[in-house]
Amino acid sequence: MDENARLDLPGNVDENVQAIARLHATHARSATPAERIVERLVAFLGRPAFAGLLTLFAVVWIGANLWLGRSRQAFDPPPFSLLDIILALMAVYMTVVILIVQRRAQLLGDHREQLMLQLSILNDQKTAKLIALIEELRRDDPSIRNRRDDHANELTRPADPEAMLEVIRDSHERQPEPGVLDDLG
Repeated sequence: MDENARLDLPGNVDENVQAIARLHATHARSATPAERIVERLVAFLGRPAFAGLLTLFAVVWIGANLWLGRSRQAFDPPPFSLLDIILALMAVYMTVVILIVQRRAQLLGDHREQLMLQLSILNDQKTAKLIALIEELRRDDPSIRNRRDDHANELTRPADPEAMLEVIRDSHERQPEPGVLDDLG
C-alpha cells in the first residue's frame, strides 16, 4: 500500500488492515516447505497454460502412437491404455494436492472468520453503547421532550452471542436434512 494512502486512513482502520495483513503473513510463514511446494504446484496446475500443456501432451502421445502404429512399433496402441493410466494417476495426484492446499486455505478462512466475528461483536457492543448514551442525553436534555422509545431501549442491549448461537442451533435442528424428504417420496 502507498505510504501516503496509509496516512489518510483513520488509526483504527489502519490497525485493522495491519491486523489482517499480519494474519496473512503469519499464515504464510507457518507453511512447511512441503506445503509451499504444493501451493506453487497448485498455482501452476490452475493456469490455462497447464491445460494447454496437458492437451499438447495427449495430442503428441496419441499422434506418436498412431504414427508408430503404422509400422507396428507403437508403445501404446489404441485405445491408449497407458495414456489412460497416466492421466488417471495425474488426476488422483492433482486431487490430493488441491485438497492439501484447500485445507490450508480453510485454516486461514477460519481465522479470518473468527476475526470478523470478533469485530462484529465489538461493533454491536459499541453501537449499543452509543444508542444508550444518546438516549441518556435525550432524557437529560430539558429542551427535548421526553418520550418512551421501546425500540431504542431494546437496541441499547448488545446481542448475547451465546443466546444467538443457541437460536441458530435450534433453527438448524428443525430444518430437515437435504435429501431426507426426497427419500420418503
